[in-house]
Parts: sequence; C-alpha cells; structure tokens
Amino acid sequence: MKLYNSLSGKKEEFRPMEPGKVRMYVCGVTAYDRCHIGHARSAVVFDVLVRYLRSQGNEVTFIRNFTDIDDKIIKRAGEEGIGCQELAKREIGNFYEDMDRLGILRADVEPRATEHITEIIELISILVAKGHAYPSGGDVYFSVRSFHGYGALSHRNLDELEAGARITPGVSKRDPMDFALWKGSKPGEPSWESPWGPGRPGWHIECSAMSMKYLGPTLDIHGGGLDLIFPHHENERAQSEAATGREFVRYWVHNGFVTIRSEKMSKSLGNFVTIKEILDHHHPEALRLFLLSKHYRSPLDYSEELLSESETALERIYWALLQGHGTASSTVKKKRPLPAEAEEAVTLLRQLPGSFREAMEEDLNTAMALGRLFEGVKALNRLCDLARQRPSALYREPIHQGVHAITEACGVLGIAREEPEAFEVRRREKALSRLGIDPGEIERAIEARNQARSRRDFHEADRIRDDLQQKGITLQDSPKGTTWTI
Repeated sequence: MKLYNSLSGKKEEFRPMEPGKVRMYVCGVTAYDRCHIGHARSAVVFDVLVRYLRSQGNEVTFIRNFTDIDDKIIKRAGEEGIGCQELAKREIGNFYEDMDRLGILRADVEPRATEHITEIIELISILVAKGHAYPSGGDVYFSVRSFHGYGALSHRNLDELEAGARITPGVSKRDPMDFALWKGSKPGEPSWESPWGPGRPGWHIECSAMSMKYLGPTLDIHGGGLDLIFPHHENERAQSEAATGREFVRYWVHNGFVTIRSEKMSKSLGNFVTIKEILDHHHPEALRLFLLSKHYRSPLDYSEELLSESETALERIYWALLQGHGTASSTVKKKRPLPAEAEEAVTLLRQLPGSFREAMEEDLNTAMALGRLFEGVKALNRLCDLARQRPSALYREPIHQGVHAITEACGVLGIAREEPEAFEVRRREKALSRLGIDPGEIERAIEARNQARSRRDFHEADRIRDDLQQKGITLQDSPKGTTWTI
C-alpha cells in the first residue's frame, strides 16, 4: 500500500515497523461543542483506513484522544455556568452519539488529557532535564531552537516562522516561537499540582504523552486534518523526538478540508454544519458516501445537492444487493447457457475485489474505489435483469459471488451495514409518504392489472401500468409474479 507522507511530501510504500502490526494515532476533538462535518470527514477517512488495514490481515492498534481541558472548554463552561468536566462529559457523549450513527469504529483506547496528567508531567520533566524546555513564571515552554529540524513537517524554515511570531504581553517565554508545555493556573481555572506549581497541560504535549504511553516512542501512522500540521503536529514531533531521541512518526497522514462555497468550514468562521443537523435529514451512510467521494487529501465542497446525490447512490447499492439476494435464492433448475452480455458482467464482478483493492492501495483512493464499486453494482443489476428475463441456474453462483464482493467492499467503506430488505422497507415508506400514496392502492392496482391480463385486456393492463409509472411506481413482472419499486 502507498500512503502520502506529509513529512516527505510524497507517496511512500507503507511498511509498519513490525510486519502485520500497525500502531496508529489520530487526534480527536476538543470537547466543547457539537462536531461538524469537518470532524466527520476526518473520522470517516481514518475509520476507513483502519477498516482497510484490518481487512488485509493487519493487527491495528488504534488510539484516538479527547482534549477535555483547554482554553475553549474553560471559556464555554464559563459562558454556560457549568464546570469544565461537566461540559466535556456532555460533548464527549454527543461525539459518541454522532460517530455511532455514522458507523465510526471505536478506537482501541480513547484517552483523555485530564486522566494522563502524571504522564504529561513526566514528559515535560524529561524535556526540562535535557535542556529542551524551561520553566518561567509558573509556565513551562519548549525551546524551539533547541530542536534541529523544527519546521520540516510543515515545510517552513525558522526565519519564515520567526517573521510571523510574536510574544503576547505578559508571557514570559524567551523566544516568540517557543510554545507552552504547561500553563500556570489562573484564578477559577481547573489546575493540577506540578513541580512548577499548579497549572494544566498545554494542548500539544497531551498527544505526545498519550500516544507514546499506548503505542511506544515511534508510531507507524499519525493522522488528523490538514489544519493540524502547524503548529500542533509540528510541535508534537519536536517535543517527542527531543525527549526520546527517536523518530516519532513514520507516516504523517492528513485529510483535506471540507468547504462551503469554497471557503474553509470552521466554528471560528461560523459557517459550519453539525453532523446532527445533517443526520436529522439524511441517512448516515449517505454522508459517509459523500465524504468518501473525493480523495481524502482533496478539498471537499459541501452542498445539499451533492448529499442528495449520495443518498440516491446509496439506494442503488442497497437495491442491487436486494436484487442479488432474491435472484441468487431462485429455485430455477434449468441450466441455460449465459449470453455474452452476462459473461461480461460475471467477469467484471469477479475482478471487483482486485480492482477495489488496487484503488485503496493507491493512497487510500476512495473516489476510485467507489467507481469500481458502482461498476460492480451496475454489473450485478444487469445480471439480475438477465436472470429474470431468461432464468437459468447458472446465474446463481456468479450473482452470489457478486453480492459477496460488493458486500466486502462496502464493509471496508463502512456502508450498506443494514439488511437490504429492511432498508428497502424504510425507503418505500419514506417515498410513499412523500408521494402521498397508500401501499394498498398499489396492490389493488396490481390485482386489477392481473385480472385485465387474464382476460387478455392488454390495453387496460398497460393503462394501469402507465398510470402507476406516472406516479413514480415501476412494475416488474417475473415467473414469481409482479413486484413494484419506486
């Protein structure tokens, strides 16, 4: 598999330190508000990466943290008149609610900063002892100039960084580029005892302390959004390698932004859409499809129209699986030879697992993988149509294999997790409600059409069929009887 490494700026063959075992850490959320679609993209991208690596036989240890003490949390808790831990607990609960609906796998360990103060203090103490950090007025700062190679991850040099840096009045750090590892407590703020006085951890140090506790000094993959490269991941890399003297991360993987009308979505700009708002109106798997429709490193522009298109695409997948299940269980015994058109579809479905894997191994190219998947969906539908037109027992095995191949691919992408029959029932109910049609009305129309056909009144039978078609109802005749779809 090839992955784009942000540190080298190129795609590299992915080889974990220990063959078959992957150590992976992804930065989680700061628990002060509901998650928006930008958070959903990062969660879905790395969820799919974990699913794919495991599908290829790897043992993946996946860690995703929660920042549960931070300036934003302190500010929001003060605005609401509640404690910081009460706010964090509520928003972590909301996070799980959103992610569970999206089908995001739980990480193996989901550590919280406030539960790892001991590890954080130990790491800071090592940096101070090695001369990479210094106490100052109750705070502790990392000395950026003490670490050779600072700026390599974000591809910036020290002169460029220094030009844009400044010291906030009242902050007692030696260099404007230095960053806080420990912040001395202010009146009314949560604090913990430390060798430098009461205070709380800075944002960057928590990820280094927690990731190294559970995965060791070197990680195979560290993930997050592009906005985390600088300063968060740059600072993580510097403080971790300064403390251990070893490479911190072998592959830095970052997903692109979600935009609205080409403008970056963020809470600070006030142009964000929460996951809850979207899932109140759209199927969670449709949102996953939308988020995977572009390569993970590319920007993704959000719109209701594109999300509705993903909803329709999801219905196509479920419909193909429903058709496949029904046709594969057919009791037809006659073994008529398959036409050339069917053989083409059989070949495409047989090749689907390989072509899907090829796309995923090309830097997790889910856009290409979805293209392969929908080629398989089209082939399966065609095979089912041909099987209905001229039944043959020879269709059963390739249709069964096609259903399996599509289901396996969907499992990696985290979609089509429902039973197709249950999905179709809900889809019908929703569509009929929108159309204002009673299901009994359709069944009565089908019975009237069957009676017309039995008395050879084909004009009336066609009229009934066309009338239903105008209402959005399509009839399908087979040896087993007439079924309908919307």
